[in-house]
Amino acid sequence: MAEADFKYILDTFFTLFAMVLIIFMVPGFAMLEAGLVRTKNVSAVLTINVMIYAVASLAFLLVGYKLAFGSWDSVTNSIWAVFMFQMAFVGKTVNIMSGGVSERVRIIPLAVFTIVMGAVIYPLVVNVSWGADMIKGTLFDIEMYDLAGSTVIHSTGGWALLAAIIIIGARKGRYVEGKIRVIPASNIPLVVLGALLLWIGWFGFNGGSVGSISSVENANLVAKTIMNTNTAGLAGAIIAGIIMYVRYKLLDITMILNGALGGLVAITAAANYYDMYTPIFIGLVGGALVVFAVPVFDKFKLDDPVGALSVHLVNGIWGTLAAGIFVESISFMAQLKGVVLIGIFTFSISYIALYLINKISVFRASDDNQLEGMDINECGVEAYPEFKRAI
Repeated sequence: MAEADFKYILDTFFTLFAMVLIIFMVPGFAMLEAGLVRTKNVSAVLTINVMIYAVASLAFLLVGYKLAFGSWDSVTNSIWAVFMFQMAFVGKTVNIMSGGVSERVRIIPLAVFTIVMGAVIYPLVVNVSWGADMIKGTLFDIEMYDLAGSTVIHSTGGWALLAAIIIIGARKGRYVEGKIRVIPASNIPLVVLGALLLWIGWFGFNGGSVGSISSVENANLVAKTIMNTNTAGLAGAIIAGIIMYVRYKLLDITMILNGALGGLVAITAAANYYDMYTPIFIGLVGGALVVFAVPVFDKFKLDDPVGALSVHLVNGIWGTLAAGIFVESISFMAQLKGVVLIGIFTFSISYIALYLINKISVFRASDDNQLEGMDINECGVEAYPEFKRAI
């Protein structure tokens, strides 16, 4: 077998393996969200996550991929593997959004927006950052470095979520007479399972984005990228736990896990560049940002049941800017420009799309349907029927 053929086969296998790890993030999001919402809304959350994967992926196959990358070409490994790897990313932008509007969003209008995100919004963001770059040489040319999508995926999903929350509003009963009413999670074991599946999936997310493993140099780079990814998650979890204990004398596992996810989001922009110590600081800042951002969003009555704005939007921005701070070859101003332009574009287009869809098919479930639960009214299948009858 020729050396070129062997490298082609090895890189194709590597890309497919990374893709499988990323797909594990689908049940990761599903379990995390199912555990954080109330039992009466679990089936709806699970249905939404499955539909996002199916609808976004097909929209990307039929329209989005070519819009993002311009052509179906690859010389280093199978184009089908490359497509599957990129397809695995697309649904994550809507997963970020769907969790943040849980317990009051209707499935069909969200599915329509998923088509828009998978076919148009996300591919255009990819086009100007990773892909064909149809605005190259213009005032809006983006030279931001973003290995696996701190901005391209996580902030994009976060900006879309912010637009959705503004249009859809808070859950019924979340803010009462100026006070925040705590709505507890229904299943902590599912939250832990979901977060850890996301954590594992991140190794394919960031490691796979290196693109090749078929040389000693690339193999070492993939391993370092995965190690740095894990390190940031560790630091984020630890600092979130410390801050919660200092402030409340309690160790809130949901906040600890969100701290870990915040660190993972932040390291995603340049995990391949850092030494083994810088990810500790990036993760520490990321975890702390999650803890402090959650109450800030609540003060503005931006109801986010899973903390997605704090984890993905805030840390997507932090991680992208951190690459410009800590990596000498990456321009901070280029990073800042990318964050601002993609933020303005994504929020504006998402808001317009959501507003128009909402005029045709209302996103927000009625107060009565929210009270009864989205499982019955959107799915006709209750996740815990025996438990509900027992109480």
